[in-house]
Amino acid sequence: MTRRTDWPVHAEIPERAGRDGGPGPGFQDSGGPAPSRAEAGPSRTSRGIRGDREARDEGGRCGGRGERPPEPKDPVERARAICLRLLTGTPRTRQQLAEALKKREIPDEAAEEVLARFEDVGLIDDSAFAEAWVESRHHSRGLARRALARELRTKGVDSAVIDEAVGMLDSEQEEETARALVERKLRSTRGLDRDRRLRRLAGMLARKGYPEGLALRVVRRALEEEGEDPEILDEHLPDL
Repeated sequence: MTRRTDWPVHAEIPERAGRDGGPGPGFQDSGGPAPSRAEAGPSRTSRGIRGDREARDEGGRCGGRGERPPEPKDPVERARAICLRLLTGTPRTRQQLAEALKKREIPDEAAEEVLARFEDVGLIDDSAFAEAWVESRHHSRGLARRALARELRTKGVDSAVIDEAVGMLDSEQEEETARALVERKLRSTRGLDRDRRLRRLAGMLARKGYPEGLALRVVRRALEEEGEDPEILDEHLPDL
């Protein structure tokens, strides 16, 4: 087992250098007088190619624009840095981070140590991720429970966690969302023949994960409220 290192989990990612190669935003001036041109040394032009080569030989320590600090050699520290970088922009599941570490050829023991530590302190929380995913994707995209569960499985979330997360949506809320989706789609389907219109509306709901029975029931109701003859709809849709 790789030795657990004593690093603070919430350590800040080092700030990048300034645009001109100087210190980054976290630098604090000592308050002393600015050096004169003579004290500052020769200009970039006078240094020429030799100075540029020497700066590169320093391994980027001069803080050149766009350069990253060198990655640590210890695999645990490397795994920690990778995970922190990935978690900076968006939450991720444990499986997503594990795949990223494997792609970067982090040894399994080091990856497991870091992932377990991040779970212990709450930086990785698949349950919270799944709940937020369900709420966001249902309200923004109108996805049903079946589609949401499929998306979470592709992200490596455990089946029991998925069931609990999608269980936040009950059948009544799911049907209400399906009706709102159909109502928004109705106007764009006007002018189409009946069969094509029915296929387009029901197909839209099916792609979002709604069961066939629910989809047909919602479409039929929307068309009846719009003025379609129920007897004619009986020829195309079952009486649900």
